[in-house]
Amino acid sequence: MLSEQHIVGKEWLWTCVVEPVHVMADQKAERLEPGMYSNLQLSAPSNLLPLGQKANESKKSGSKKQKQSQRVRKEKPQQHNFTHHLLAAALKSHSGNISCMDFSSNGKYLATCADDRTVRIWSTKEFLQREHHSMRANVELDHATLVRFSPDCRAFIVWLANGDTLRVFKMTKREEGGFTFTATPEDFPKKHKAPIVNIGIADTGKFIMTASSDTTVLIWNLKGQVLSTINTNQMNNTYAVISPCSRFVGSCGFTPDVKVWEVCFGKKGEFQEVLRAFELKGHSASVHSFAFSNDSRRMASVSKDGTWKLWDTNVEYKKQQDPYLLRTGRFEEASTMPCRLALSPDTHVLALATGTSIHLFNTRHGEKEECFECVHGECITDLTFDITGRFLASCGDRVVRVFHNTPGHRAVVEEMQGLLKRASSESTRQRLQQQLTQAQETLKSLSALKK
Repeated sequence: MLSEQHIVGKEWLWTCVVEPVHVMADQKAERLEPGMYSNLQLSAPSNLLPLGQKANESKKSGSKKQKQSQRVRKEKPQQHNFTHHLLAAALKSHSGNISCMDFSSNGKYLATCADDRTVRIWSTKEFLQREHHSMRANVELDHATLVRFSPDCRAFIVWLANGDTLRVFKMTKREEGGFTFTATPEDFPKKHKAPIVNIGIADTGKFIMTASSDTTVLIWNLKGQVLSTINTNQMNNTYAVISPCSRFVGSCGFTPDVKVWEVCFGKKGEFQEVLRAFELKGHSASVHSFAFSNDSRRMASVSKDGTWKLWDTNVEYKKQQDPYLLRTGRFEEASTMPCRLALSPDTHVLALATGTSIHLFNTRHGEKEECFECVHGECITDLTFDITGRFLASCGDRVVRVFHNTPGHRAVVEEMQGLLKRASSESTRQRLQQQLTQAQETLKSLSALKK
């Protein structure tokens, strides 16, 4: 019985399906004689192509589909999902990974920069709203890796990834609202020979600091002239920052200490010199990061030795007085991977970030009170509190995540309760009671009141 007959002719491959021959019990099937189908005219169907051409076409279509799928994947990467009851906001506008953030000194704005060649300015008033809008500043022919507001909030500076230098953007208010961003005609001259680790502007507006990963910290004036070069002698620098009071510049690196210098200016505002001020000594391994409190009287540090430390730096360093160690806490994660640190303005809360997770500690007791795991799709690149201490912001992928600082509210409750017991006047008690009630109501609204 013949069910299929495969006929190959020249370059064509064609499968003919022949209806089967049904044979009754008393009948004989007609025998297929040679030459019966000699007059059969074969023609290729219109949708059938030669083997070689068909293979080439399939390769081309396959490669096109592959390129299209790659293009789609590149344009729309999978978004990392994160939810938590203490998450206040998720700021989404960047199309590239965010590397740095900075809150303005007036507390109204948050600046973020990413490798999508933009800097975005967010309003902090919208953090608790459903929608979050941002204003965009384009970084021409480059992208920013670091961003810092000027003290008057009328400009910001960025570090250029490819240009390896500083660029200044002026912010001009528009009548219809928002800002116009204009880059200055010339960037700062190139001076660093190693990758940059941080930049900063003094709150007094008198100088700018840039630090690179070798041992160099540069002090600039606002016109782009180098006032002083600091050699930290720390093998390499991992972090550097200006104190909020603008008197000090600190750095940390391979050595187990944090070195602090005083940047001195004359009575008329002219730059004089940079002097060694004091050191934080107590760690047994290299220091990952550190931070000043809002009044510059406290500092916190975290080290590869697996500890964090809180220091009293309100000392007479000119009389060789060393900072006092107030508290030491354990953080084992810092011993195996890089760690970022943020200290709340009132020093009550210490935030530490390793990998994609954030840990919040009460600095008074040294206890861990909150932990946010897998916050971002990639390692956290920056961590900072807003100037009020109500919020903690982090970045690492294309989204900024803003958290309620519940350990801070708990610390305020504890502090107010202690002060109430010692209050001598009625007016003081009323003021403290008002602050206590406000903090308790905030905690209650967040369903995070410590039992």
